[in-house]
Amino acid sequence: MANDIIVVGGANIDLFITTKSKDVEIEKIHSHEDVCLPIGAKILIDTLVTDTGGAGLNTATAFARLGLKTAVISKLGQDINAEIILNKLKKEKIQFLGVKASGSSGCSIILSGLKENRTILTYKGNNNNLTTKDIPWNKLNSKWLYFGTLMGESWKTQCQIAKHARKKGIKLLFNPSLYLAEKGMSYLKPVLDACTILVLNKEEAQALAGMNDVKKAIRKLQEKVPIVVVTDGDKGATAYNGIEFHSIVPKKTKVVETTGAGDSFASAFLAAIIYGHDIPTALKWGAAEARSVIQHFGATNILLTKKEIMRDAK
Repeated sequence: MANDIIVVGGANIDLFITTKSKDVEIEKIHSHEDVCLPIGAKILIDTLVTDTGGAGLNTATAFARLGLKTAVISKLGQDINAEIILNKLKKEKIQFLGVKASGSSGCSIILSGLKENRTILTYKGNNNNLTTKDIPWNKLNSKWLYFGTLMGESWKTQCQIAKHARKKGIKLLFNPSLYLAEKGMSYLKPVLDACTILVLNKEEAQALAGMNDVKKAIRKLQEKVPIVVVTDGDKGATAYNGIEFHSIVPKKTKVVETTGAGDSFASAFLAAIIYGHDIPTALKWGAAEARSVIQHFGATNILLTKKEIMRDAK
């Protein structure tokens, strides 16, 4: 039986850290705010939470919790972090179609509680090293693909997977980071040509379209992709299908940690579409999932089931 969706994206171990130490200061340097830590100091940590992360794991877990038959393609290392990730996938009943190879798995350290924001230190590890030889081409028979951001050799591989999807009629949701969006539409063309749904935040949409007017940027992007969705934090999200704009403003929520909010929104939005719902309902699902995630540490700890999201999205 084919999977409902296969996710191609990064897999990490995430360490969430908070500290109330007075040694940690936020200073405005070079016209923007920076986190400053004294060299040579030992800083006490108040909270340490470990979870799996990365766009591949975050979204695959969300899809599985929502009842979809899910697989993930990531490249792990030969380390203990890989075993933690594989155990998480097994627990969530997610099929692993990726590989383990020499080197290290991805890891991120998230310094949270910085004016309701965070700073992330990321080590990509083998997330950057996915090659076409690592792909089980005969198993790419799902109805949908989901692409999180990958870089280096892995981006080239995603481009080849996108061409395969276009040839086979497999639908694709693409959620590029600002790093990729800033490279422009020409660079992203191999994936955009195969893309059914494009999900970005406001800054990513502006960068990719090359214009500051968000509504004009959405219209420009929709000329390339059937459905474009743009999120803007607590201001909500807008979707456009070439005919009608749909928007949603999220309910007020106490924010604990925002890591994974974009992944959770995009995955729940797509899950609603896969289940046959319309765009306004998909926006409600996305907002409900993101709202749940930002109230807790960890991008996958408090993801919703299908029953829960249908209740919370009313």
